[in-house]
Amino acid sequence: MNQLSDRINNLATSATLAMAAKARELRAEGKDIIGLSLGEPDFNTPDFIKDAAIEAINQNYNSYTPVDGYVELKEAIINKFKRDNNLSYTLPQIVVSTGAKQSLANIASVMLNAGDEVILPCPYWVSYSDIVKLSDGIPVEVQTSIDTDFKMTADQLEAAITPKTKMIWYSSPCNPSGSVYSKEELRALADVLQKHPNIYVVSDEIYEHINFKGGHFSMAEFEDMYDRTITVNGVSKAFAMTGWRIGYIGAPDWIARACNKMQGQITSGANCIAQRAVITALEAEPSSIKYMVDEFKERRKLILNLLSEIEGFKTNEPEGAFYVFPNVSSYFGKTIKGKTINNASDFSLFLLEEALVATVTGEAFGNPDCIRISYAASQEEIKEAIKRIKTALS
Repeated sequence: MNQLSDRINNLATSATLAMAAKARELRAEGKDIIGLSLGEPDFNTPDFIKDAAIEAINQNYNSYTPVDGYVELKEAIINKFKRDNNLSYTLPQIVVSTGAKQSLANIASVMLNAGDEVILPCPYWVSYSDIVKLSDGIPVEVQTSIDTDFKMTADQLEAAITPKTKMIWYSSPCNPSGSVYSKEELRALADVLQKHPNIYVVSDEIYEHINFKGGHFSMAEFEDMYDRTITVNGVSKAFAMTGWRIGYIGAPDWIARACNKMQGQITSGANCIAQRAVITALEAEPSSIKYMVDEFKERRKLILNLLSEIEGFKTNEPEGAFYVFPNVSSYFGKTIKGKTINNASDFSLFLLEEALVATVTGEAFGNPDCIRISYAASQEEIKEAIKRIKTALS
């Protein structure tokens, strides 16, 4: 008899983590799987950050940390926001969490009541929808397409707003599409929101520095949106620190205080050694990680060229992050090697079993016509993976 809560029974498993687990299982069976499913840089954490962590250990940082983060780290975050984003925050407006995912969960917990609607431009990061549902909110999906570079227009936003709309969540650069909203595109969305003063914005900027067009813009930079925007960021992607688990928010102080209160009852403060290392990471100039961004740009060029040679893959050129999000709907309804492809989930599973390449179905991101392919892998792995996919589909 299942005595688990309805909450957990109704919760979807993270599709990216599920695919990674399936790939690990097949590897354990001796299969040579190429993993292009996880959003994880394949670089090592830079040495100057590791040195800072070792120094913190030697200085005996081993006690509970303040719930919202060390003051020195919060000061480094404030300086980073000012330097990189032209945003002015004070200490009470910053909350450090165990990864940006916890930051998002905190926000949902403190902002949403049962029945509140949250607009999610599709495709959206895989966990947004379920984090909203866990707080009894209702995700409202706004479909975009490859033809508009997977970006929501002002008209689409206006059409999605109802009296129950409480928030809009988006990422730029976007996971999974790599799309980057320009200042002009965000201004158009902000102009719509000016007519609806009770709607708040979550701007997820975790991929901020992995930006190939140059010029990242934050919604909170608009004076008339500053008090209604929660800016979420972290060090996982830009600094290759996924396992260090440090994320943070800059927010109106009443929201930040609520997140601090919530976190105090759930996890308390984030890891002490990781926090000390992140101070050093954020104090460094963004140019210190340019070598990673340059390599991602090379890989983007490589994977787009290779995918263009596969019939039925429709791609656009992503402007940031390290994903391509091809439309593969031309394969739906076809039978290949005895397997019928009905949707993106079938297609992704086919690639895993037949090509031994792990990708993620677009259904998990709110777009059932696409799959997400991560190019956070070596150029050799990318070449081999796309060669295998091409062979399997031919």
